[in-house]
Amino acid sequence: MFRTRLLSGILLMVIALVTLITGGELLFAVLLLISLIGMSELYKVFSIERKAPGIVGYIFAVLYYALVYSEPQLPGEKLTWFMMLFMAYLICLMAVLVFAYPRYNTQQIFAAFFGLFYVAVMLSYIYQTRILPGGVFTVWLVFVCSWGCDTCAYCVGMLIGKHKMAPVLSPKKSVEGGIGGILGAALIGVLYALAINHWGGAEASALTYAIIGAAGGAISQIGDLAASAIKRYHNIKDYGKLIPGHGGILDRFDSVIFTAPIIYYLAILL
Repeated sequence: MFRTRLLSGILLMVIALVTLITGGELLFAVLLLISLIGMSELYKVFSIERKAPGIVGYIFAVLYYALVYSEPQLPGEKLTWFMMLFMAYLICLMAVLVFAYPRYNTQQIFAAFFGLFYVAVMLSYIYQTRILPGGVFTVWLVFVCSWGCDTCAYCVGMLIGKHKMAPVLSPKKSVEGGIGGILGAALIGVLYALAINHWGGAEASALTYAIIGAAGGAISQIGDLAASAIKRYHNIKDYGKLIPGHGGILDRFDSVIFTAPIIYYLAILL
């Protein structure tokens, strides 16, 4: 199992390196594909992955990504286009509920609506961060914060963890580990800033990257626990089996989903 998990992790890193460095259409296409797979994993929990609510969700995920890609060319107020899309999505889902009644319950309809935002919209911020000025460097903070925090939290928790963070939901996670993860992500952010300043020819502020790292690390833990909470409520171990040793897309990207938009907005503000 360890060997399988290690090889899968290495393959994921190679894919991440190629897509993030290349950016553009390749990154956009990969994120769209990952989003659709992640949505199908979530929809499977509610038994709608191949039914009308799920199909409507996939269609609007594609339309959302089309808007994101063409945003610079959209006429008028950009926010209006996205609000129109989301309103149309809600109306279509409610039409499915009404005209197929009583085939689908409200929980399935709500899950379909939620899935678009939880997976597709949140993950799209990786692409949106990449196309920012200096995004070729900033986008890596999404993964530095989430995966770096996870590693640091695990190590600190194993060494000195005593107080349970969420004893019922995740008994192995500790408060000490959580704090260690946040501090570790901040430290990694500083080291990353120094590295790209030295070898990448960038002008990144170590303090800014430390703040982004700490904030991203804190939010990534919420993302991790949120994904676990959904699985606990529905008595499933993993969302899928796409990635050997890791589970599905949502199992591997649960913290990244929450970190991506935070990094994007912090990068703009700071």
